[in-house]
Amino acid sequence: MTKMIIQIPCLNEADTIGDTIATLPSSIEGVDVIEILIVDDGSTDDTIEKARSAGAHHIVRHRRNRGLAAAFQSGVRKALNEGADIVVNTDADGQYEGADIGKLAAPIINGTADIALGDRGVSDNVHFGVFKRQLQRLGTLVVRKLSKAEINDAVSGFRAFSREAAKRLTITTEFSYTTDMLIQAGRKRLAITSVPIRTHKTKRPSRLFKSVPRFIVNQMITIARAYTTYNPLRVFVTAGLLLSFIGLLPILRFFWFFMQGDGNGHLQSLVIGSAILVVGALFCMLGILADLLSANRKMIETTLLELRDLREEFAAIVDYRDSSEAEKNKVNST
Repeated sequence: MTKMIIQIPCLNEADTIGDTIATLPSSIEGVDVIEILIVDDGSTDDTIEKARSAGAHHIVRHRRNRGLAAAFQSGVRKALNEGADIVVNTDADGQYEGADIGKLAAPIINGTADIALGDRGVSDNVHFGVFKRQLQRLGTLVVRKLSKAEINDAVSGFRAFSREAAKRLTITTEFSYTTDMLIQAGRKRLAITSVPIRTHKTKRPSRLFKSVPRFIVNQMITIARAYTTYNPLRVFVTAGLLLSFIGLLPILRFFWFFMQGDGNGHLQSLVIGSAILVVGALFCMLGILADLLSANRKMIETTLLELRDLREEFAAIVDYRDSSEAEKNKVNST
């Protein structure tokens, strides 16, 4: 039996959550059970009550606002605990067409992809301004390069992933999971595909950021952090070699003047260049240490994945035992 859980992170979405849930499909070919999970990230309105009235099956509630990344991670953890084979993430603001979930999840159902990313057609989406189109195209290009995966819309929140993919992903950023997740998935060699989807004009401004410059800075920090986490040797050694090259320039300047017989007046170039060379060497050493830590992190992630599998097997054994005992007691009572 294939079970899909559609998770919706929410923050004060009482006005839209009912309409959003109403557009979600009740049946999809290849899926036996569809359930709706609401992740309330510290809402102060009656979002939860409206969601329950609209038919939500599961509720996860943060006592205070912890951010979109934390809400996403809490939803995935809950979905896995509830036995989801496919997890779909969508927004509560009605931006994404709920009827496209079947199309989005098709590559997961067919087993051709681990993650399916909703492609909003950023380059010609009528709901996006010119600046937003160019900004998102640039961001997608950067994430595609860093993740080494074919991605058409890096910050789309409309995405589906298999159970195995969900178990292997751990979001570490506190801002937004979108780019962190893709860089992580690409580096873990998960199969990612893009699926064209329909969008609607949102009824309210984004709550993820208060200004475009702040959004850009936060995304750049998230991307840099995620890439450094999975490629520390390349990042630190590249920085170290660049500093070493810069340090060589004043040293060469000193030797040039020294060969001309004027070395005493340019000792500062030798001192400055040597200091920069030492810093460059330290960066290279940091790269080696960070790479060793990265290898250790991979082993920890492998251990965590195996522990999750063991927990699922243990839970299945307990459920089987309980059902067997219940059946035995039923037979004895008759």
